[in-house]
Amino acid sequence: MTTEDRCPERATGLGQTPRNRRELLRKLVWVGVWLVFMSSPVHDLAAGHHTPSGTAAGWLGLTVFAGVYLLLVFRNMGRPMRRPLVVGLIVVLCLLAVVLCLTLGAAWLGLFCYVSVACGAALPLRAAYWAVPATGAVMMLVGLATDLETAWNLVLVVVLIGFAMTGVVQLIRTTVELREARATVAHLAANEERLRLARDLHDLLGHSLSLITLKSELAGRMLPGHPDKAAQQVADIEQVSRQALVDVREAVTGYRRPRLSAELAGAQVALTAAGVSAELPAEPDLAGAGEDSEAALAWALREAVTNVVRHSGARRCVVQLLHRQTLDGPMLELSVEDDGSGGSGGSGGDRGNGLTGLTERLEKAGGMLEAGRARQGFRLVARVPLTP
Repeated sequence: MTTEDRCPERATGLGQTPRNRRELLRKLVWVGVWLVFMSSPVHDLAAGHHTPSGTAAGWLGLTVFAGVYLLLVFRNMGRPMRRPLVVGLIVVLCLLAVVLCLTLGAAWLGLFCYVSVACGAALPLRAAYWAVPATGAVMMLVGLATDLETAWNLVLVVVLIGFAMTGVVQLIRTTVELREARATVAHLAANEERLRLARDLHDLLGHSLSLITLKSELAGRMLPGHPDKAAQQVADIEQVSRQALVDVREAVTGYRRPRLSAELAGAQVALTAAGVSAELPAEPDLAGAGEDSEAALAWALREAVTNVVRHSGARRCVVQLLHRQTLDGPMLELSVEDDGSGGSGGSGGDRGNGLTGLTERLEKAGGMLEAGRARQGFRLVARVPLTP
């Protein structure tokens, strides 16, 4: 955690407008420290080398010059002004510097330092590359009419300080872009977490609630004549409900990683309760499959079995787990095929939220999903890569 994170009220963001008086004061100090180059014009006016009217005009011109400079450098860093206005203010700043130097003497040549800083701070980078040297050239022309030696002494400072300001501006812009990128990443992470939670809740609750519904219907039919069997169904409903609560808590905390063996056992229970003849592998061969790959196949099995129970109207369901060698390398393939006519992809056989979320899960694990009509019903195939 940085100092800025611990003390947000003390952090003054680069490229941002001041949020309070303290930030305003800090930015004024940062910009105003460069007013040291105005010490020579101020000393010239205070020394009384000019007539009263000339001194008054000098103070007025210096005040206007400082105001335009602060407006360009200080205000434009927070919320950039329109380019024509920026160019117009820089022209005004340059004209003021030229007029003040020609009328009041060589002591005012230091004003061109501020013109150069304004060009580097307010103009686009390409424009600043020629505007800064042009400012130095204008100062040299003015120096021919005032004091060429002083102009020669200042020309390097004028050019270097202008280019240094372009670097400061680029740093500010980069900082602003990084801040915006960080906010975007945080927003995308929040969206991804919401999608993960939505997928988990859909897969978990869809399966559990379907099983609860089936067992509730069975208990209702058994209750008049077979109370013992109905009580067993009610006990199973309680067990499924408790497990659903555990699964939801794990999904919310992000630790839900289903095991394929457990999902196969659950699929056997769900298919049997729905009156579907099930053929499932007794011991899944998961050699070479990582945890993410196994979890993706477990989610695929859960989604497929839920759709068979809810939508297919099937009487038979076959689940196979095979190792295959493909052009993409060794793959572990899970296939779930039924003989129903209702479609296992959702209502009407369309790809609903379940298959869409399942596709995203498999893609994250480097796998793929195929789902569609088979010869006698519906077939879902999920593949994940194996480690050689």
